Order: sequence, then structure tokens, then C-alpha cells
Amino acid sequence: MSHSQRNPGGPSKRKKITVNYMARVEGEGGLDIRFRNGKVEDVKLNIFEPPRFYEAFLRGRSYTEPPDITARICGICPIAYQMSSTHAIESIVGIKPTDTLRELRRLIYCGEWIESHVLHVYMLHAPDFLGYQDAIRMSKDHPDLVKKGLRLKKIGNEIVNTIGGREIHPINVRIGGFYKLPTKKELIPLQNHLEEALELAKEMVTVTAGLEFPEFEQDYEYVCLRHPYEYPLNQGRIVSNKGIDIDVSEFLDHFQEEQVKHSTSLHARIKERGAYHVGPLARYSLNFDRLSPLAQEAAQQAGLGETCYNPFKSIIIRSVETLWAVEEALRIIDNYSKPEKDYIEHSPRAGTGHGCTEAPRGILYHRYKTDEEGLITDAIITPPTSQNQKMIEDDLWHFAEKYTELPDEDLKWKCEQAVRNYDPCISCSCHFLKVTVDRDGKVSKV
Repeated sequence: MSHSQRNPGGPSKRKKITVNYMARVEGEGGLDIRFRNGKVEDVKLNIFEPPRFYEAFLRGRSYTEPPDITARICGICPIAYQMSSTHAIESIVGIKPTDTLRELRRLIYCGEWIESHVLHVYMLHAPDFLGYQDAIRMSKDHPDLVKKGLRLKKIGNEIVNTIGGREIHPINVRIGGFYKLPTKKELIPLQNHLEEALELAKEMVTVTAGLEFPEFEQDYEYVCLRHPYEYPLNQGRIVSNKGIDIDVSEFLDHFQEEQVKHSTSLHARIKERGAYHVGPLARYSLNFDRLSPLAQEAAQQAGLGETCYNPFKSIIIRSVETLWAVEEALRIIDNYSKPEKDYIEHSPRAGTGHGCTEAPRGILYHRYKTDEEGLITDAIITPPTSQNQKMIEDDLWHFAEKYTELPDEDLKWKCEQAVRNYDPCISCSCHFLKVTVDRDGKVSKV
């Protein structure tokens, strides 16, 4: 049964919350929540960012170009797009990176996880919990918190810059490896900074564990990668807590994207069941046993179990994953020895390739088809936010209904926070500028 069918017509008392624009988000969107007789009647996360047509741009391009083109999709998680596209193309041309190249890819991915998670935790989400409109206002009362967050984020950016060639839209990733590999000497400064980051990340877990969280849980179907022995980044099978266990190449057999009238972004769903949840909560709950002992201990001290179904506590889990990523980066640098070749040679082939990696916000799926000359004939990219949109709306449905009697301003605040739990890649945060509340025909703006 769809949300819009749960409370069919008849004379009734109504209330409506409308968010016309979400500012500080990656793109343009709004939110509508309609109430009838104290129950939620409909929820729509309205995405009206003009389509950018990246999949169309890729058609007719060389098979070597997706890492550079798709990196421009997101300024915060370009590595995720590079890695997913690279894995997909490499499955077509039939190459497998050496262990060292694979480890270096994990290292640059760790840098992205650190900078993205820290940006979300300290700059975009912590103000919600501490009662501030933004990080600028929060910094007046909590300057050390913001300074430590900026320092930790900078260390993540340094990893991306050192290996990727620049912090934003890095240029050093290529099919088969890298254009230029760093020397061990070039990684030593990172090692020193990561030792500092380890302490900052431990503190971040402690800080987030001390926040107050609404009592709210849902019976999510979590979907993520699972690797035989690693906490998932670049590789693994796609699994869920409700029975999915498939190879990445089977993604389109089980998941599909649909166009909805109120969004220019496609909504993904599990074909058999509907909405699902990707991201830190899913990774943590299905891969707790793959975390390092230090990260597991930090999670338990923060009050988390081996699974978590409260989306508001995702801020703690992002902190735990940051701690893990710092540890993983240190491990990789400790063991690094520059190989003789920067990349593995390859030639164009006709075929279909699939790639799926764990962006900070969840699994990012790419599929490409190429002809014999290596030209791309078709491309599909399914980002984490399109996979989470149905789940965000479902969260808002249940969460808003629980707090429907709150004053308009308080209800608005809680709905913003519920959306921000997902750190949706409509941009780097989710802040609502204008909300219209309609209570039984009486309209007010907050």
C-alpha cells in the first residue's frame, strides 16, 4: 500500500508542512508533509535540481574516460565515482589490479571517508543536536569542536590530494591503477598527521556519543557490500539483512529505479519489497565483525550494539567509521612499497561491466556497455541518495506522525534533522530555509 493510500478521503482536519527550498544541499529540493486528523497523509521529498545527464554524456566516450568524467558528479565524494567506474570498466577489459594498487585505492578512499564524515558530523549535523542553526553560530560557543573538526577533515583531504593530485575532483586515478604512484617518502607526512587524526577521531566518537537522541527505530532492510575479511570499501558482494546476497553484476536483477512526479531524481527500490537503506547504518550493522578491535571497542563504549536501527545515531557510526578509516590508512602506509608499474596495461573490448563501492553515504553502482573499439554505448549510475530517497520519505512519515502535536517551528526542526541523518547528496547538507505550515486551512510561515 502506498503512503498516499493509508488515510483515504472524507471531511477532516488537515495540517501541511511545506519546505520550498533546502539550502546548503547538493542541488535543489523541498519537502511536503500533509496531515489529516493527526495522521500523516502524504510525504514527498521534492527534488527539482535540473538533470545533469552524466549517463548521456558518457555515451560515445572512450572506455578510459569514466574515472575523470564521473569524478565531477560530486565534489565531496569524487573517489567513490572514480572507484565504481574503474571497477566496472576493468571487469570489461579483463584486468585485476595488483595487491599494492588495490591497497592504494583503499587509502585514497579512506581519505574521502574521513573528510566527508567529518564534514557531516561537525559542520552539518552536530548543530541540529546542539541547538544551532549552523556551524558558524555553533563555533561561537564550541570553538574547539569546530577547530578539531576542520583539522581532522583537512587530514582526510591531504590523503586525497597526495594520491589523487588534488583535493577536489582528483585527476590521478585511471583504469588499471594510477597515472603516477606516490613514493613511500611522500606518504610519511600523511602518516604523522594520521597519528594526530587517530586521537581526534577517538574524541569525535566520544563527543557524538554524548548527544541526545530521539527514541526512533524502523525495521530497515539494510543493503551494503560485504567482503570476506575487510570492512567494505571497494569490493564485496551486495547483501542485506533480509536475504539478499548477490554478486555486483546482479544488481539490476534485484533493484530498480523509478521516476516519480515530484522528483527529478530517480527513486530506487528492491523489486520484491520496496524501500531500503544504504549507508553507515547498513555497513555497520552488517559488518560490525569486520571493524578493527579499536573501532569495535569505541562503538561499544559509545553505547552502540552490534546493530543499530536508530537513524539519529548515524552520527556516532560515522564517527566510528572515521576512526576505522584513520586506522586503515595508517596500516596501508605502514605496509606500502611503491611497485614498478603505475598501472596495468589494457586494451578495449566489447562487453558489459559492473562496479559497486561504498561511498560515504552508501553503495554506488555503475554499469557500462562498450563496443569493440572501447566506446561506451550505455551507462547506468545509481548513487546512494537515489537509493535512500524512499527510505527518507518513510522515516519522515513515521517520525512526523510521532511529533505531529509539536509547535510548527519545533516540528520543522525535527523534520530537518531526520532528513539530515542521511547526509543526502542533494548537496553536502540539508538545511531548510522556508517552511509553510497549513493547519486546517490556517497558513503560517516559519
